[in-house]
Amino acid sequence: MKIDLHIHTSTGSDGNLAVDEVFLEAKRRGIDLISITDHDSIDCQEEAISLAKKHGMSYVTGVELNVTFYYPEGGKEVSLDFLGYGYDIGDQRLRGKLGLMRAHRQSRARQILENLNALFDSEGRARFTGEDLRKIEASVDGAFGRPHIANYLVAKGIVSDKREAFDRYLVRCDVPKYPLSLAEASQLIRKAGGRLVHAHPNDHKGMSLASITRDLRQQTRVIEQYMLQYVDGVECWHSRHDGQTTAHYLEFARGHDMLMTGGSDCHQQPLLMGTLDIPDWVAEQFN
Repeated sequence: MKIDLHIHTSTGSDGNLAVDEVFLEAKRRGIDLISITDHDSIDCQEEAISLAKKHGMSYVTGVELNVTFYYPEGGKEVSLDFLGYGYDIGDQRLRGKLGLMRAHRQSRARQILENLNALFDSEGRARFTGEDLRKIEASVDGAFGRPHIANYLVAKGIVSDKREAFDRYLVRCDVPKYPLSLAEASQLIRKAGGRLVHAHPNDHKGMSLASITRDLRQQTRVIEQYMLQYVDGVECWHSRHDGQTTAHYLEFARGHDMLMTGGSDCHQQPLLMGTLDIPDWVAEQFN
């Protein structure tokens, strides 16, 4: 069977396809078990459950939460991602918190635009106006974030692609995300009946433990010392995990009786869903 438990949509966050289009593509690719894991949003979960049933797929409710993790040994805060699976979509506490986080995303985006304008001033470039903000907001189907601003910078011809948008502007103009702690993320998901999974722990291009150390044994030592009481599993298969990383995290998760998951982290740029070789027994953990 084909499994992909880490997929984003434009309906809920920063994917390139709407949730119905994601399921059409997943059906075309023969995916049997799927989870939509939009950033800080569960708004499309009801529709996803219905679409999975329509297309004959098994479905696990999902969400990706960004956590501000304090690393004591480094004396610094690190941004990490965690996946919530199997929670009750009607849980009001979870919905309420995600609503607050969504509102913060909106205000954060506006502050980033103010920072951009200050940088534009220094470059002698015309400022973004309220009309620019309205156009960016109109392009947002899900949660408003930096990728939407990056797309607009490309559309305006200010940069050639999204990478340049981040490298030249958005990293310098960034504003802190909502300060969700690991303990709070764990409590939110567990009290909603779900399980919390550490996402892509060795993704050197994303928010991961690789920002602390590239040594795999050191990474799992961090989990052992500071995270075990809060997490229920590890994402062992990921599109930016090599074979050594997957093998290391499988051994670690088995040794601690943890959930072992995998997913492409597909944002449809490019279309990666269903491309990972994830064994059938992964699905059995959700029965």
